[in-house]
Amino acid sequence: MTLRVAVQMDHINTVQIAGDSSFALMLEAQHRGHELFHYEVDRLSMRDGEVYADCEPVEVRDIEEDHFTLGDARRENLADMDTILMRQDPPFHMGYITATHLLERIHKPEVGGTLVANNPREVRNAPEKIFVTEFPDLMPETLITRSRDEIRQFREEFKDIIIKPLYGNGGAGVFRIQEGDQNLSSLLEMFEATWPEPFIAQRYMSEVRAGDKRIILIDGEPVGAINRIPGEDEARSNMHVGGRAEAIGITPREEEICARIGPELKRRGFIFVGIDVIGDYMTEINVTSPTGIREVKKFGGADIAALFWDAVENIKS
Repeated sequence: MTLRVAVQMDHINTVQIAGDSSFALMLEAQHRGHELFHYEVDRLSMRDGEVYADCEPVEVRDIEEDHFTLGDARRENLADMDTILMRQDPPFHMGYITATHLLERIHKPEVGGTLVANNPREVRNAPEKIFVTEFPDLMPETLITRSRDEIRQFREEFKDIIIKPLYGNGGAGVFRIQEGDQNLSSLLEMFEATWPEPFIAQRYMSEVRAGDKRIILIDGEPVGAINRIPGEDEARSNMHVGGRAEAIGITPREEEICARIGPELKRRGFIFVGIDVIGDYMTEINVTSPTGIREVKKFGGADIAALFWDAVENIKS
């Protein structure tokens, strides 16, 4: 099977290939003989109900500083693509939402048409920090609000909390506020001036010192995990702020979490999902542009890019 595959992403010249899941997916697609195209989200257009993009044929190589070659851009009707990977980075804002509306017009795998991964309509309806609240017994105590009084009461109850923007990503804007911290009011003032949405507060879990685990699910099934250890002076475990990756397995509790959410992920058409787990609790369900593929393989885990394309090819067959 040969597929025409378009990847909607941040420009490929910005990719750090050693840890980039989009690049891993492209390498595997090319290895299988699929025809690859690249375009940025601002090249999307819709004319009279048809969705187009200026796409560049792309060849990829797993070589630092020489990882791609682009051909000449040409206008493509995206309905002529077999598969589109929606892989531009969050944050989840109106630009992202608009892209999901456009791609929803061409996502028609049930009639043999274009497959957009992940399903754009369901991505729009499942922002990471809200989707997880559909499983309240699997997550830590969580408050979503703009009310200062509610947040102060939440800290009074739990003494030690995390506050972060509801639609943030990559650890940006994540703060740990402990009992007696006099910065809470100033922090809330800054959040109010920066974001129009509610904020999210969660009970701080000391288990994060042992790691914030990323578990990857393909078509609703767990296929690999990587542990992310925060730096000594950090509350965040994200790699770009000093987090350290290490190999790790999946515990019985995490198998239980995956078994609970897996059928819902599959029902919504989420082929590639990354969940975040601290201790015994799930904190996020990442469906917009999940990562972790290369880290899992680096530490001897599954070839998740291959499993992803197995799932796509099965849908397209």
